Amino acid sequence: MAQVLCYTREPIDEFYYDPRLAYSMHLAIWEGDGFQPLNHNSGVLFAKATENGDGSLNPKSIREPYLFVMKDGSYGVVAVRTDGDGGEDEESAGSVILFTSRDLLEYKEEGLIALSSETVSRVVCEYVPEKGCYEICWRHGEDEWYRASCSTLAAPGEAMRSEKVLPPVLPKIETAIEGACAGNVISVSEETAERLVRKLRTPYHVATRAPEEIEASAKEELEQIMATAVYSDGTEAMKRVDWAAEKIDWNCPGTYEIEGKLHQDHFPFPIADDRADPCVAYWNGKYYFIATNDADKNHTLYIREADTIPELVDAQEKLILDSDTYDYVGNLLWAPEFHEVEGKLYIFLALTPGEFFCEESHVMELREGGNPSRREDWSEPRRVVRKDGSELCEAGKTITLDMTCFFWEGQYYAVWSQRQFLPKDLGAWLYIATINPEEPWKLSSDPVLLSKPEYGWANNHTFVDEGPFALLQENRLVLTFSSAAVDTSYVVGLLTIEKGKDLLNRENWKKGNYPILTSRSVEGEFGTGHNAYVTDEYGDVWNTYHARPGIHGERSSGIRRVHFDIDGLPVLDMVESMDVSEALSSVKMKVIVNG
Repeated sequence: MAQVLCYTREPIDEFYYDPRLAYSMHLAIWEGDGFQPLNHNSGVLFAKATENGDGSLNPKSIREPYLFVMKDGSYGVVAVRTDGDGGEDEESAGSVILFTSRDLLEYKEEGLIALSSETVSRVVCEYVPEKGCYEICWRHGEDEWYRASCSTLAAPGEAMRSEKVLPPVLPKIETAIEGACAGNVISVSEETAERLVRKLRTPYHVATRAPEEIEASAKEELEQIMATAVYSDGTEAMKRVDWAAEKIDWNCPGTYEIEGKLHQDHFPFPIADDRADPCVAYWNGKYYFIATNDADKNHTLYIREADTIPELVDAQEKLILDSDTYDYVGNLLWAPEFHEVEGKLYIFLALTPGEFFCEESHVMELREGGNPSRREDWSEPRRVVRKDGSELCEAGKTITLDMTCFFWEGQYYAVWSQRQFLPKDLGAWLYIATINPEEPWKLSSDPVLLSKPEYGWANNHTFVDEGPFALLQENRLVLTFSSAAVDTSYVVGLLTIEKGKDLLNRENWKKGNYPILTSRSVEGEFGTGHNAYVTDEYGDVWNTYHARPGIHGERSSGIRRVHFDIDGLPVLDMVESMDVSEALSSVKMKVIVNG
């Protein structure tokens, strides 16, 4: 058996680790002589916000989590629910919150369990097989403990019958984990522990396999031979090899022993200063880069063109749109994305005639046979409208931005971020609709709410879900999105849906309880987010994103290869040294040249 510790953390400050992040359940696993944190010492279980009648949210957090094994062998977590910043939560006075999980990775919030009429400050729960029931002990204030028994943990409508008891004996847990406020320790199977490690630690390169011997008759055939990089979680990735083939005489039959190195393109962060919301597209044999221009306060959009992704870094920028060309484009050109619809190339972007409160989603179309880097080959931006041609939102009251587009099971979809400011600021929510492929600026269905910033990592400093972008897989659609303020609290969340399910039914989507990319994921990169993906000609998927090089740095663009974990979900924090280890990058092979 393996030992797993659950804990919360002490908040640090608003830049590094504030209450909305610290007051969540974290996990650590016993290794060697101590507990080692998982998930970059970040939370894996967050409480959902509650909703008001007008749709606005009341953020929530948790303290004093207690992890236990349930009757059926799954896991339960009971905790004291607080307001978002860790203070007393009036909505759950006298109650504790219950979560369940099959694997300690995905959690279901079951609801509140009423225990008392007084505030609960700590809770302990265990299933007692000899009695066939759960025993819950809780504390009022600092020293009064009570106990109740129940056959099921389904949240009852009124407080349980209880008795006052002596304080339970709770072992003191010592750990050197930064900021940890230890909860409790449970035993889990080695299989469960291994899965936690594989999912909650970034994989790294541990071995390389290459063919021992091949037959080839030309250099072009040799260049197609790839090696396999094996990672710490058991996953693999095919790698091109830069073969040293100078010794081979292709006109002389024989056996040649050659060496090679795993090919790796190097992208130091940042690849573009003062560029946010980056997007790269592959179109007609070339790559194109576009991003929000923070250098001039978002008044221009430039495109870079190159034959390869690495060449985009130093490619010349060419202006395609500014805030002076059209009367209705006066300010804030935001989050441009390339998308292909029915064989045509479009740019989805947000713009405003002037004020921020009039920012709305628009679409530009590349003329037939046009060059994406020529501004005259792009149409005027068209505002996105509903299926009846009416405005998607009333400018000045509600803004729309970060619209993305994808094709899935015979239908084109758009997902975007929408924020109502008047009569009340509700925060930014994600919406989805089908679109008309002949006029992709026109929806072909009514908008459907997809996601609200309900978790602490999403309503941190502000209530925002934005920046969606799709990764299409064989049997699943993955949608990453960004949340919280565009400072160091900015993070990337995950939505998934299985093939064959209706995308316009919110219940069909599964939302990850914790973000998959944060300011703690990669050293020196803060406020990481607003992802877009491109697949290169070799089949590798690349993530373009922005982050800050320092907590007060400007938003700047980065790019990194997307790895896929044991469940096929994207890994966005595998840096180059983890992707390809220099010590494991060399390979040897025999090449048989036939006459």
